Amino acid sequence: MSDVTIATPLTQLTGVRHPLVQTGMGWVAGPRLVSATADAGALGVLASATMTTEQLRSAVREVTSRTDAPFGVNLRADAGDAAERVGVIIEEGVKVASFALAPSREVISRLKDAGVVVIPSVGARRHAEKVAAWGADAVLVQGSEGGGHTGSVATTVLLPQVVDAVDIPVIAAGGFHDGRGLAAALAYGAVGVAMGTRFLLTSDSTVPDPVKARYLAAAVQDVTVTTKVDGLPHRMLRSELVDTLERSGRAASLWRAVRHAAAFRRESGMSWAALVRDGLAMRHGKELTWSQVLLAANTPMLLRAGMVEGRTDLGVLASGQVAGLIDDLPSCAELVDRIMAEAQAVLRRLPHPE
Repeated sequence: MSDVTIATPLTQLTGVRHPLVQTGMGWVAGPRLVSATADAGALGVLASATMTTEQLRSAVREVTSRTDAPFGVNLRADAGDAAERVGVIIEEGVKVASFALAPSREVISRLKDAGVVVIPSVGARRHAEKVAAWGADAVLVQGSEGGGHTGSVATTVLLPQVVDAVDIPVIAAGGFHDGRGLAAALAYGAVGVAMGTRFLLTSDSTVPDPVKARYLAAAVQDVTVTTKVDGLPHRMLRSELVDTLERSGRAASLWRAVRHAAAFRRESGMSWAALVRDGLAMRHGKELTWSQVLLAANTPMLLRAGMVEGRTDLGVLASGQVAGLIDDLPSCAELVDRIMAEAQAVLRRLPHPE
């Protein structure tokens, strides 16, 4: 474990040793990766959107059995059973709750009253201002370079906007993979960086080795943004499947979404009524059309095919642009040690004012 430490409001708030966050990637951020990240001194975040409530409780207990270090759970604020999942976090003593969408003022209060640190993820300044006013402890800001669902504003433009707009700690995400990035984010006023693709590409990640090889072989131009998976901008590795989706018509896309919705219902154990409720919440929360809500059914199963089953011909591979800069598979401990040493070296090389 690295002897290099950089204390920031993030480390003080969460109790981790290093200002680094492993993001809650669906099908990827399971107990093994989260516990390895936590043991390395960073904040591991368990992805719960692809789990049932019972699976979430079991996963939290598995992480707890593997490590004594603090960790977090990522939730979908618009899920029909979000309140039940919040209850699991509180009952199991999870340190941090992060959200892919802004949670309500009531949810934030419930978690904070139980001593849970609340860190929503946002992609716009106005969303950061809203959750800050509602009492969030910190906010994670992802620029367009990040993997998965993404916006159109680069991290270098979005991050200083948010830092200037709110008085709570800001974590930077989108385009980070090394110590230079951490040093740059700190210079912008962030309290740390969050990384998804970089932690996905570690030896502790459960993503199949052939899939990791696809990531390592990718160049920067091999990472693209498409709306054909679920109707929203989604950053992923370019593949024959993605090219096929780009060429497909509206009718074929909707029919594929219906089939994937049925498959996800079987996989998750959700009823059709629950799927409809989640669709209604998603439509309201993101102001989507019904076509986009239906297309969203593509995402979980296409990601599962790629990230779990290794079927790159049938699945998609969410990816940040930094995939084109990564060429190795260190352990989480090796990665964190390297990033912290690099950051310290960069900060020491910077000229100091007279």
